[in-house]
Amino acid sequence: MGRRSIDAQGDGPSVSGSGDQPKGDATRVVSAGRRAEWTQGIVNPPVWRASTILYESVAELRAAGARDTHHRLFYGRRGTPTQWSLADALTELEPGAEATFLYPSGVAAIAAALLSVLSPGDELLLPDSAYDPTRSMATGLLKRMGIATRFYDPLIGAGIADMIADNTAAIFMESPGSLTFEVQDIPAIVAAAKARGVVTLLDNTWATPLFFPAIGRGVDLTILACTKYIVGHSDVMLGSVTAAPGRFAKLRDTSFQLGQIASPDDCWLGARGLRTLAIRLAQHQSSALKIARWLKEQPEVSAVLHPALPDCPGHDIFARDFRGSTGLFSFALVGATEAARAALIDGLEHFGIGYSWGGFESLALPVDPARYRTVTKRHDIGLIVRLQIGIEDPDDLIADLAAGLGRFRAAVA
Repeated sequence: MGRRSIDAQGDGPSVSGSGDQPKGDATRVVSAGRRAEWTQGIVNPPVWRASTILYESVAELRAAGARDTHHRLFYGRRGTPTQWSLADALTELEPGAEATFLYPSGVAAIAAALLSVLSPGDELLLPDSAYDPTRSMATGLLKRMGIATRFYDPLIGAGIADMIADNTAAIFMESPGSLTFEVQDIPAIVAAAKARGVVTLLDNTWATPLFFPAIGRGVDLTILACTKYIVGHSDVMLGSVTAAPGRFAKLRDTSFQLGQIASPDDCWLGARGLRTLAIRLAQHQSSALKIARWLKEQPEVSAVLHPALPDCPGHDIFARDFRGSTGLFSFALVGATEAARAALIDGLEHFGIGYSWGGFESLALPVDPARYRTVTKRHDIGLIVRLQIGIEDPDDLIADLAAGLGRFRAAVA
Protein backbone atom coordinates (compact mmCIF):
# COMPACT_ATOMS: atom_id res chain seq x y z
CA MET A 1 0.00 0.00 0.00
CA GLY A 2 1.49 3.34 -1.03
CA ARG A 3 1.98 5.99 1.61
CA ARG A 4 -0.35 8.53 0.04
CA SER A 5 -3.18 5.99 -0.15
CA ILE A 6 -3.64 5.88 3.60
CA ASP A 7 -3.16 9.55 4.54
CA ALA A 8 -6.48 10.82 5.84
CA GLN A 9 -7.09 14.10 7.63
CA GLY A 10 -10.87 14.09 7.93
CA ASP A 11 -12.81 13.03 11.00
CA GLY A 12 -16.01 11.84 9.32
CA PRO A 13 -17.84 8.57 9.91
CA SER A 14 -15.85 5.39 9.38
CA VAL A 15 -18.39 3.40 7.39
CA SER A 16 -20.94 4.71 4.96
CA GLY A 17 -24.52 3.90 5.88
CA SER A 18 -28.08 5.11 5.72
CA GLY A 19 -27.55 8.75 6.68
CA ASP A 20 -27.90 9.51 10.36
CA GLN A 21 -30.06 6.48 11.14
CA PRO A 22 -29.28 5.42 14.75
CA LYS A 23 -27.44 2.14 15.08
CA GLY A 24 -27.69 -0.43 17.84
CA ASP A 25 -24.74 -1.12 20.11
CA ALA A 26 -23.81 -4.40 18.43
CA THR A 27 -23.81 -2.72 15.01
CA ARG A 28 -21.76 0.25 16.21
CA VAL A 29 -18.97 -1.83 17.74
CA VAL A 30 -18.73 -3.91 14.58
CA SER A 31 -18.65 -1.00 12.12
CA ALA A 32 -16.83 1.75 14.04
CA GLY A 33 -13.37 2.87 12.94
CA ARG A 34 -13.29 0.87 9.72
CA ARG A 35 -12.53 3.54 7.13
CA ALA A 36 -12.07 2.17 3.63
CA GLU A 37 -8.67 3.84 3.22
CA TRP A 38 -7.45 2.00 6.32
CA THR A 39 -8.97 -1.42 5.68
CA GLN A 40 -8.46 -1.60 1.87
CA GLY A 41 -11.07 -4.36 1.83
CA ILE A 42 -9.71 -6.24 4.85
CA VAL A 43 -12.34 -6.82 7.53
CA ASN A 44 -10.20 -5.78 10.50
CA PRO A 45 -7.59 -3.06 9.80
CA PRO A 46 -4.20 -4.79 9.68
CA VAL A 47 -1.19 -4.14 11.91
CA TRP A 48 0.87 -1.21 10.66
CA ARG A 49 4.17 -1.15 12.56
CA ALA A 50 6.35 1.87 12.01
CA SER A 51 9.00 4.09 13.52
CA THR A 52 10.54 5.89 10.52
CA ILE A 53 8.30 7.23 7.76
CA LEU A 54 10.11 7.90 4.48
CA TYR A 55 9.53 11.01 2.34
CA GLU A 56 10.20 11.49 -1.35
CA SER A 57 11.97 14.85 -0.90
CA VAL A 58 13.15 17.40 1.65
CA ALA A 59 10.28 19.63 0.62
CA GLU A 60 7.76 16.86 1.35
CA LEU A 61 9.41 16.16 4.72
CA ARG A 62 9.20 19.84 5.72
CA ALA A 63 5.60 20.12 4.54
CA ALA A 64 4.64 17.09 6.63
CA GLY A 65 6.09 18.69 9.75
CA ALA A 66 4.25 21.95 9.15
CA ARG A 67 0.74 20.49 8.96
CA ASP A 68 -1.54 18.78 11.44
CA THR A 69 -0.36 15.18 11.74
CA HIS A 70 -3.67 13.86 13.07
CA HIS A 71 -4.52 10.82 10.94
CA ARG A 72 -1.46 11.39 8.73
CA LEU A 73 1.71 9.33 8.64
CA PHE A 74 4.55 11.45 10.02
CA TYR A 75 6.59 9.46 12.57
CA GLY A 76 5.75 6.18 14.27
CA ARG A 77 5.06 7.82 17.61
CA ARG A 78 2.24 9.79 15.98
CA GLY A 79 0.48 6.57 14.99
CA THR A 80 -0.52 4.50 12.01
CA PRO A 81 -3.91 3.40 10.66
CA THR A 82 -3.95 0.58 13.21
CA GLN A 83 -3.99 3.02 16.13
CA TRP A 84 -6.19 5.57 14.36
CA SER A 85 -8.82 2.94 13.62
CA LEU A 86 -9.27 1.93 17.26
CA ALA A 87 -9.17 5.55 18.46
CA ASP A 88 -11.81 6.52 15.92
CA ALA A 89 -13.97 3.56 16.91
CA LEU A 90 -13.91 4.59 20.57
CA THR A 91 -14.76 8.17 19.58
CA GLU A 92 -17.75 6.93 17.59
CA LEU A 93 -19.05 5.14 20.68
CA GLU A 94 -19.24 8.51 22.52
CA PRO A 95 -21.80 10.70 20.71
CA GLY A 96 -20.63 14.31 20.66
CA ALA A 97 -16.96 13.50 21.31
CA GLU A 98 -14.14 15.20 19.40
CA ALA A 99 -11.43 12.51 19.36
CA THR A 100 -9.62 9.81 21.36
CA PHE A 101 -5.98 9.26 22.32
CA LEU A 102 -4.65 5.78 23.12
CA TYR A 103 -2.17 4.79 25.85
CA PRO A 104 -0.16 1.70 26.87
CA SER A 105 -2.31 1.20 30.01
CA GLY A 106 -5.32 2.57 31.82
CA VAL A 107 -3.08 4.19 34.44
CA ALA A 108 -1.10 5.93 31.69
CA ALA A 109 -4.41 7.25 30.32
CA ILE A 110 -5.41 8.59 33.75
CA ALA A 111 -2.00 10.25 34.18
CA ALA A 112 -2.09 11.97 30.79
CA ALA A 113 -5.66 13.15 31.27
CA LEU A 114 -4.87 14.67 34.66
CA LEU A 115 -1.62 16.26 33.52
CA SER A 116 -3.40 17.83 30.55
CA VAL A 117 -5.68 19.86 32.85
CA LEU A 118 -3.65 20.41 36.05
CA SER A 119 -0.74 22.77 36.81
CA PRO A 120 1.28 23.56 39.96
CA GLY A 121 -0.94 25.37 42.45
CA ASP A 122 -4.12 23.72 41.21
CA GLU A 123 -6.40 21.50 43.26
CA LEU A 124 -7.96 18.19 42.23
CA LEU A 125 -11.14 16.80 43.81
CA LEU A 126 -11.03 12.99 43.88
CA PRO A 127 -13.71 10.53 45.07
CA ASP A 128 -12.79 8.50 48.12
CA SER A 129 -13.80 5.34 46.23
CA ALA A 130 -11.30 5.84 43.40
CA TYR A 131 -9.03 3.12 42.01
CA ASP A 132 -5.92 2.85 44.20
CA PRO A 133 -3.39 3.74 41.42
CA THR A 134 -5.39 6.95 40.83
CA ARG A 135 -5.16 7.78 44.54
CA SER A 136 -1.45 7.00 44.52
CA MET A 137 -0.92 9.28 41.55
CA ALA A 138 -2.69 12.11 43.37
CA THR A 139 -0.79 11.68 46.64
CA GLY A 140 2.52 10.96 44.89
CA LEU A 141 3.29 12.42 41.46
CA LEU A 142 0.75 15.24 41.57
CA LYS A 143 1.70 16.22 45.10
CA ARG A 144 5.38 16.42 44.09
CA MET A 145 4.33 18.74 41.26
CA GLY A 146 2.62 21.10 43.68
CA ILE A 147 -0.90 19.97 42.86
CA ALA A 148 -3.15 19.47 45.89
CA THR A 149 -5.84 16.79 46.19
CA ARG A 150 -8.93 16.75 48.37
CA PHE A 151 -10.96 13.57 48.64
CA TYR A 152 -14.74 13.71 48.63
CA ASP A 153 -17.56 11.31 49.46
CA PRO A 154 -18.58 9.71 46.14
CA LEU A 155 -22.26 10.12 47.14
CA ILE A 156 -21.92 13.90 47.56
CA GLY A 157 -23.83 14.73 44.36
CA ALA A 158 -24.69 18.41 43.95
CA GLY A 159 -23.01 19.07 47.30
CA ILE A 160 -19.70 19.05 45.45
CA ALA A 161 -20.39 22.72 44.72
CA ASP A 162 -19.52 23.56 48.33
CA MET A 163 -16.09 21.97 47.91
CA ILE A 164 -15.05 23.88 44.80
CA ALA A 165 -12.40 26.44 45.71
CA ASP A 166 -10.80 29.20 43.66
CA ASN A 167 -7.88 26.91 42.76
CA THR A 168 -10.00 23.83 42.01
CA ALA A 169 -9.13 22.97 38.41
CA ALA A 170 -10.58 19.48 37.99
CA ILE A 171 -13.06 17.04 39.47
CA PHE A 172 -12.32 13.37 38.90
CA MET A 173 -15.13 10.80 39.04
CA GLU A 174 -15.25 7.02 39.00
CA SER A 175 -18.71 5.53 38.88
CA PRO A 176 -19.33 2.94 40.17
CA GLY A 177 -16.39 3.21 42.56
CA SER A 178 -13.66 0.61 42.83
CA LEU A 179 -14.24 -2.16 45.37
CA THR A 180 -17.46 -0.78 46.89
CA PHE A 181 -19.40 0.36 43.80
CA GLU A 182 -20.97 3.63 44.93
CA VAL A 183 -22.75 5.29 42.00
CA GLN A 184 -22.03 9.00 41.61
CA ASP A 185 -24.55 11.62 40.51
CA ILE A 186 -22.50 12.58 37.48
CA PRO A 187 -25.00 15.07 35.97
CA ALA A 188 -25.16 16.98 39.27
CA ILE A 189 -21.37 17.05 39.65
CA VAL A 190 -20.90 18.11 36.02
CA ALA A 191 -23.41 20.92 36.44
CA ALA A 192 -21.63 22.22 39.54
CA ALA A 193 -18.27 22.01 37.76
CA LYS A 194 -19.45 23.84 34.64
CA ALA A 195 -20.90 26.63 36.75
CA ARG A 196 -17.39 27.29 38.10
CA GLY A 197 -15.36 26.53 34.95
CA VAL A 198 -13.92 23.32 36.41
CA VAL A 199 -12.91 20.41 34.14
CA THR A 200 -14.55 17.02 34.76
CA LEU A 201 -12.91 13.63 34.19
CA LEU A 202 -14.55 10.22 34.51
CA ASP A 203 -13.05 6.75 34.78
CA ASN A 204 -15.80 4.95 32.85
CA THR A 205 -14.13 1.55 32.64
CA TRP A 206 -16.88 -0.34 34.50
CA ALA A 207 -19.79 0.81 32.33
CA THR A 208 -18.03 1.53 29.01
CA PRO A 209 -19.67 4.00 26.60
CA LEU A 210 -22.33 1.41 25.77
CA PHE A 211 -23.86 1.58 29.24
CA PHE A 212 -22.91 5.19 30.11
CA PRO A 213 -22.15 7.58 27.22
CA ALA A 214 -20.17 10.08 29.27
CA ILE A 215 -19.49 12.83 26.73
CA GLY A 216 -23.20 13.13 26.07
CA ARG A 217 -23.71 13.65 29.81
CA GLY A 218 -21.38 16.64 29.82
CA VAL A 219 -18.11 15.02 30.97
CA ASP A 220 -15.03 16.70 29.50
CA LEU A 221 -12.61 13.74 29.44
CA THR A 222 -13.72 10.12 29.74
CA ILE A 223 -11.15 7.42 30.47
CA LEU A 224 -11.16 3.68 29.82
CA ALA A 225 -8.76 1.02 30.97
CA CYS A 226 -9.22 -0.76 27.65
CA THR A 227 -7.30 -3.66 29.23
CA LYS A 228 -10.69 -4.65 30.65
CA TYR A 229 -13.86 -4.85 28.56
CA ILE A 230 -12.58 -3.37 25.30
CA VAL A 231 -9.81 -5.98 24.90
CA GLY A 232 -11.88 -8.60 26.72
CA HIS A 233 -9.31 -11.40 26.69
CA SER A 234 -6.91 -10.59 29.57
CA ASP A 235 -3.90 -10.42 27.26
CA VAL A 236 -3.27 -6.72 26.48
CA MET A 237 -2.53 -3.56 28.48
CA LEU A 238 -4.27 -0.58 26.86
CA GLY A 239 -5.96 2.70 27.81
CA SER A 240 -7.85 5.55 26.20
CA VAL A 241 -9.07 9.09 26.83
CA THR A 242 -11.94 10.48 24.77
CA ALA A 243 -12.36 14.25 24.75
CA ALA A 244 -15.35 16.53 24.46
CA PRO A 245 -15.17 19.26 21.78
CA GLY A 246 -12.38 21.73 22.50
CA ARG A 247 -10.57 19.39 24.91
CA PHE A 248 -8.59 17.17 22.55
CA ALA A 249 -5.77 19.47 21.42
CA LYS A 250 -4.38 19.96 24.93
CA LEU A 251 -4.76 16.27 25.69
CA ARG A 252 -2.93 15.32 22.49
CA ASP A 253 -0.14 17.87 23.03
CA THR A 254 0.40 16.68 26.61
CA SER A 255 0.44 13.05 25.48
CA PHE A 256 2.94 13.78 22.71
CA GLN A 257 5.17 15.62 25.19
CA LEU A 258 5.01 12.62 27.52
CA GLY A 259 5.99 10.33 24.64
CA GLN A 260 2.83 8.26 25.01
CA ILE A 261 2.07 5.68 22.32
CA ALA A 262 0.11 2.45 22.34
CA SER A 263 1.73 -0.23 20.21
CA PRO A 264 -0.01 -1.12 16.93
CA ASP A 265 -0.06 -4.80 17.88
CA ASP A 266 -1.89 -4.04 21.13
CA CYS A 267 -4.29 -1.70 19.32
CA TRP A 268 -5.04 -4.40 16.77
CA LEU A 269 -5.92 -6.80 19.58
CA GLY A 270 -8.01 -4.07 21.19
CA ALA A 271 -9.92 -3.54 17.96
CA ARG A 272 -10.49 -7.27 17.61
CA GLY A 273 -11.90 -7.42 21.13
CA LEU A 274 -14.07 -4.36 20.56
CA ARG A 275 -16.07 -6.10 17.83
CA THR A 276 -17.68 -8.49 20.36
CA LEU A 277 -18.07 -5.94 23.18
CA ALA A 278 -21.87 -5.68 23.00
CA ILE A 279 -22.54 -9.40 23.17
CA ARG A 280 -19.90 -9.95 25.87
CA LEU A 281 -21.34 -7.18 28.04
CA ALA A 282 -24.80 -8.71 27.68
CA GLN A 283 -23.47 -12.03 29.01
CA HIS A 284 -21.44 -10.39 31.78
CA GLN A 285 -24.54 -8.46 32.85
CA SER A 286 -26.93 -11.40 32.81
CA SER A 287 -24.63 -13.79 34.65
CA ALA A 288 -23.49 -11.24 37.25
CA LEU A 289 -27.06 -10.27 38.12
CA LYS A 290 -28.08 -13.92 38.49
CA ILE A 291 -25.12 -14.62 40.77
CA ALA A 292 -25.53 -11.40 42.78
CA ARG A 293 -29.19 -12.18 43.46
CA TRP A 294 -28.28 -15.72 44.50
CA LEU A 295 -25.60 -14.45 46.86
CA LYS A 296 -28.10 -12.11 48.55
CA GLU A 297 -30.07 -15.17 49.66
CA GLN A 298 -27.11 -16.92 51.28
CA PRO A 299 -26.91 -16.70 55.10
CA GLU A 300 -23.11 -16.33 55.02
CA VAL A 301 -23.40 -13.10 52.99
CA SER A 302 -24.02 -9.83 54.85
CA ALA A 303 -24.19 -7.54 51.78
CA VAL A 304 -23.92 -7.61 48.01
CA LEU A 305 -22.48 -4.44 46.45
CA HIS A 306 -23.87 -4.42 42.92
CA PRO A 307 -25.19 -1.11 41.49
CA ALA A 308 -28.21 -2.77 39.88
CA LEU A 309 -29.48 -4.05 43.25
CA PRO A 310 -31.82 -1.67 45.11
CA ASP A 311 -29.80 -1.56 48.35
CA CYS A 312 -26.46 -0.65 46.73
CA PRO A 313 -25.37 2.95 47.47
CA GLY A 314 -26.48 5.17 44.60
CA HIS A 315 -28.83 2.61 43.04
CA ASP A 316 -31.50 5.23 42.27
CA ILE A 317 -28.94 7.22 40.29
CA PHE A 318 -27.81 4.04 38.54
CA ALA A 319 -31.38 3.27 37.50
CA ARG A 320 -31.79 6.82 36.20
CA ASP A 321 -28.52 7.21 34.30
CA PHE A 322 -27.13 3.83 33.22
CA ARG A 323 -28.24 1.64 30.34
CA GLY A 324 -26.97 -1.58 31.91
CA SER A 325 -24.60 -3.22 34.38
CA THR A 326 -21.47 -5.25 33.84
CA GLY A 327 -19.71 -8.17 35.51
CA LEU A 328 -17.79 -6.68 38.44
CA PHE A 329 -19.22 -6.47 41.96
CA SER A 330 -18.43 -7.37 45.58
CA PHE A 331 -20.00 -9.22 48.46
CA ALA A 332 -19.29 -9.24 52.19
CA LEU A 333 -19.15 -12.23 54.53
CA VAL A 334 -20.76 -12.60 57.94
CA GLY A 335 -18.28 -13.14 60.78
CA ALA A 336 -15.41 -13.68 58.39
CA THR A 337 -11.79 -14.21 59.31
CA GLU A 338 -8.89 -13.88 56.91
CA ALA A 339 -8.42 -17.64 56.95
CA ALA A 340 -12.09 -18.30 56.25
CA ARG A 341 -12.18 -15.84 53.35
CA ALA A 342 -9.04 -17.41 51.92
CA ALA A 343 -10.58 -20.88 52.25
CA LEU A 344 -13.56 -19.74 50.18
CA ILE A 345 -11.38 -18.25 47.44
CA ASP A 346 -8.53 -20.75 47.33
CA GLY A 347 -10.70 -23.74 46.50
CA LEU A 348 -12.71 -22.15 43.68
CA GLU A 349 -12.55 -24.12 40.44
CA HIS A 350 -13.88 -21.64 37.90
CA PHE A 351 -12.59 -18.39 39.44
CA GLY A 352 -8.98 -17.38 39.04
CA ILE A 353 -7.24 -15.37 41.74
CA GLY A 354 -5.75 -12.26 40.19
CA TYR A 355 -5.99 -8.54 39.53
CA SER A 356 -7.80 -6.83 36.67
CA TRP A 357 -11.17 -7.85 35.24
CA GLY A 358 -13.27 -7.59 32.10
CA GLY A 359 -11.95 -10.73 30.43
CA PHE A 360 -13.81 -13.87 29.51
CA GLU A 361 -12.80 -15.71 32.67
CA SER A 362 -14.17 -15.24 36.19
CA LEU A 363 -11.95 -13.94 39.00
CA ALA A 364 -12.23 -13.70 42.79
CA LEU A 365 -10.15 -11.34 44.91
CA PRO A 366 -10.05 -10.44 48.62
CA VAL A 367 -10.39 -6.66 49.00
CA ASP A 368 -10.12 -4.39 52.02
CA PRO A 369 -11.58 -0.96 51.15
CA ALA A 370 -10.82 0.64 54.52
CA ARG A 371 -7.13 0.68 53.54
CA TYR A 372 -7.95 3.03 50.66
CA ARG A 373 -10.41 5.47 52.25
CA THR A 374 -9.78 8.93 53.64
CA VAL A 375 -13.18 10.55 54.27
CA THR A 376 -15.70 7.69 54.17
CA LYS A 377 -15.79 4.84 56.67
CA ARG A 378 -19.15 3.27 55.87
CA HIS A 379 -17.92 -0.23 54.98
CA ASP A 380 -18.10 -2.10 58.31
CA ILE A 381 -20.05 -4.96 56.74
CA GLY A 382 -17.44 -7.69 57.08
CA LEU A 383 -14.58 -8.93 54.95
CA ILE A 384 -15.22 -8.46 51.25
CA VAL A 385 -14.67 -10.56 48.13
CA ARG A 386 -14.71 -8.90 44.72
CA LEU A 387 -15.96 -11.01 41.83
CA GLN A 388 -15.38 -10.59 38.12
CA ILE A 389 -18.07 -12.66 36.43
CA GLY A 390 -16.88 -13.95 33.10
CA ILE A 391 -18.83 -15.61 30.31
CA GLU A 392 -18.88 -19.13 31.74
CA ASP A 393 -22.21 -20.84 32.46
CA PRO A 394 -23.58 -18.97 35.50
CA ASP A 395 -24.95 -22.15 37.06
CA ASP A 396 -21.43 -23.58 37.14
CA LEU A 397 -20.20 -20.41 38.84
CA ILE A 398 -23.01 -20.57 41.40
CA ALA A 399 -22.19 -24.18 42.20
CA ASP A 400 -18.54 -23.21 42.62
CA LEU A 401 -19.43 -20.36 44.99
CA ALA A 402 -21.80 -22.62 46.93
CA ALA A 403 -18.94 -25.04 47.56
CA GLY A 404 -16.78 -22.06 48.55
CA LEU A 405 -19.36 -20.90 51.09
CA GLY A 406 -19.33 -24.44 52.46
CA ARG A 407 -15.58 -24.17 53.03
CA PHE A 408 -16.16 -20.76 54.61
CA ARG A 409 -18.70 -22.20 57.06
CA ALA A 410 -16.32 -24.96 58.05
CA ALA A 411 -13.49 -22.47 58.60
CA VAL A 412 -15.50 -20.19 60.89
CA ALA A 413 -17.19 -23.00 62.86
